[in-house]
Amino acid sequence: MNESLHSLGEYVLLMKKAIAVPDRWSMFFKQLIREIYKLGVDSLWIVVIISVFIGTVIAIQISLNINSPLIPKFTIGYTTREIILLEFSSSIMCLILAGKVGSNIASEIGTMRITEQINAMEIMGVNSANFLIMPKIAGLMLFIPVLVIFSMFTGIIGGIGASYLDTQMTPSSFEYGLQFYFNSYYIWYSIIKSVVYAFLISSIAAYFGYNVKGGALDVGKASTNAVVMSSIMILLADVIMTHLMLT
Repeated sequence: MNESLHSLGEYVLLMKKAIAVPDRWSMFFKQLIREIYKLGVDSLWIVVIISVFIGTVIAIQISLNINSPLIPKFTIGYTTREIILLEFSSSIMCLILAGKVGSNIASEIGTMRITEQINAMEIMGVNSANFLIMPKIAGLMLFIPVLVIFSMFTGIIGGIGASYLDTQMTPSSFEYGLQFYFNSYYIWYSIIKSVVYAFLISSIAAYFGYNVKGGALDVGKASTNAVVMSSIMILLADVIMTHLMLT
């Protein structure tokens, strides 16, 4: 318990140090663009690939399980849309990104810590937490809505593709289900959730990387701990935000 409270205190103090006004805005924006490309744009391909296949699988599985004359066929498209918009494109996709992005952040900052690059910055009077962590947090939070929208779009495209492959549903009924009782609030709901998740992923990974002590093996452990803790906090935040925003 004491160790958990100590870690929480360290995390809060690090975030207070990191989320500050940059000393040089030109350098901050240069770092921000670099982090957006590295953490966001480079993750676009995995988001698109996973979303297409998951959208296809969701549609096929719903089609196989809804095999009753009492249930209209457009229910397949409607249910697929709700699953993709409400949970997959935000929560599940961010759990996947926690593995890719979180481990990247933790290992990068952890390597800088054990090679004493961060110590050198501190000696020169540079706020190393602000210089290294703030652009990563801001970059991921700014680009995560783009990833979510791509995930929604490609996931639904995958579902439409499944309607052409599965004999139990037709493309016209599937498309009607996609439009049936559409609530645009669900898109904003997913985007808001994903922004919170982006902060959790980047800040937790940065904390574990920044506080690495030891050598290369400890960097690997920090990366693993960052992914595990980010995933747990994403699931916890998902429960809380779903309760607050949908009930």
